[in-house]
Amino acid sequence: MNFKEIASYVLEIEANELLRASKNIDKTMLDNIINEIYHSNGRLVVMGVGKSGLIGAKISATLSSTGTPSFFVHPTEAMHGDLGAICRDDIVLIISYSGESDEIINIMPHLQKISKKIITMTKNKNSTISKMGDYFLDISITKEACPLNVAPTSSTTLTLALGDALAVCLMRIRDFKEHNFARFHPGGSLGKRLFIKIKDLMQKDNLPIISKDICLKDAIIKMTNGKLGSVLIAENNKLIGILSDGDLRRAMMRDDFSLDNMAIDYATLNPKICDDENTLAYDILHLIEDSKIQLLIITDKDKNIKGVIHMHKLIEAGIK
Repeated sequence: MNFKEIASYVLEIEANELLRASKNIDKTMLDNIINEIYHSNGRLVVMGVGKSGLIGAKISATLSSTGTPSFFVHPTEAMHGDLGAICRDDIVLIISYSGESDEIINIMPHLQKISKKIITMTKNKNSTISKMGDYFLDISITKEACPLNVAPTSSTTLTLALGDALAVCLMRIRDFKEHNFARFHPGGSLGKRLFIKIKDLMQKDNLPIISKDICLKDAIIKMTNGKLGSVLIAENNKLIGILSDGDLRRAMMRDDFSLDNMAIDYATLNPKICDDENTLAYDILHLIEDSKIQLLIITDKDKNIKGVIHMHKLIEAGIK
């Protein structure tokens, strides 16, 4: 049995159903649905039973994370009290491939009374459920990918994709940007990229700072204890230079190298800095990478040292 051929066959069937559906979208109906949701002061409540319910929960989650307030309610739970979560300004999205699910048919009269509008996603606009709704989205298919043509496969894929299409249409009409998305995902990589500032991550205390009249031997001891691979050279906390382990290795190749010489003789003067601690950590990471350094010094506009940030700290924080 060639499983690769079977897998390819399944993907081709489902892809063909998506392409077929993309050509059969009712533009006027879709425009009305998008505008209805966009201008609503309520939430988009999603309902479905069985596999349709699982797909509905995912569609609701996608909508919520992309700027359209939404939540999922199971029809059975709704009949036992969860109807109270639905308000007069809410729009209900009902998913039922057959359009004849008893659990949903039984609750439709109540939804008609308490919600603003009802959108149905079924295979037939003349189904019992769709005839009771206000708007209809066609999720009919010609063939399930299941070899028995029974298990929801192509139909659930199409339903999920159409839910994604709704979400993307609403993102466009809302002009939903990266910073909007990050606000709903503060713990994700995008949220970290757009919200975490360098002042939230930089090391401010116990900085390895030496004066300009310290000899190299003492500077190395300070560098070792500081555990940053560098020491900062400053006068009255005003940055003069930095002595890194790279500077130290290069110094050892010089003919005048001596542990008794001043550390500043081997240091990098006027090193790369950031003079705004409110700079995004994401931008700092790219500055460090572009500058091919490990440690960046954070100062104020007058070069007074505020802190330092090591590349490893940024990576550990999930900045990428």
